[in-house]
Amino acid sequence: MGITITLFLLALLPIILVGCSSPSQVEIDCEAFFENNHLDDEIAVSVGDEFMVMLCSNPSTGYQWSEDAEIADNEVVKQVDHEFLMPAELDPPPPPGTPGVEVWTLSALVRGSTTIDFDYSRPWEGGEKSTWTFRLNVAME
Repeated sequence: MGITITLFLLALLPIILVGCSSPSQVEIDCEAFFENNHLDDEIAVSVGDEFMVMLCSNPSTGYQWSEDAEIADNEVVKQVDHEFLMPAELDPPPPPGTPGVEVWTLSALVRGSTTIDFDYSRPWEGGEKSTWTFRLNVAME
């Protein structure tokens, strides 16, 4: 009986580990954009998985990333969510003007590849456009 339980637990281990794994993500901090205003990266994800793009952002400067990611092929990837997060772990809370992170959650729909573009601008008429850009090349396996 002990061997049966051990074999059963060993068979469950990969399922448990997959269930606990964190989603794939790409994160670019402010320093990277200060060094180069136009960046690109790549990621490989499995069909059906969600993945995140996390980009430095400071809306107190008047700049913001476009709400919707510009996905070249919406049949391959779709945007699920977009939110702005302030650094929560700082105590005391950060002063006004502290940068945070904008996070897009995306879903891989089918096998294939596409590009996703992000644009950091001052959105009003006459505002600076494409001050920072980020292109993500995505391959779905």
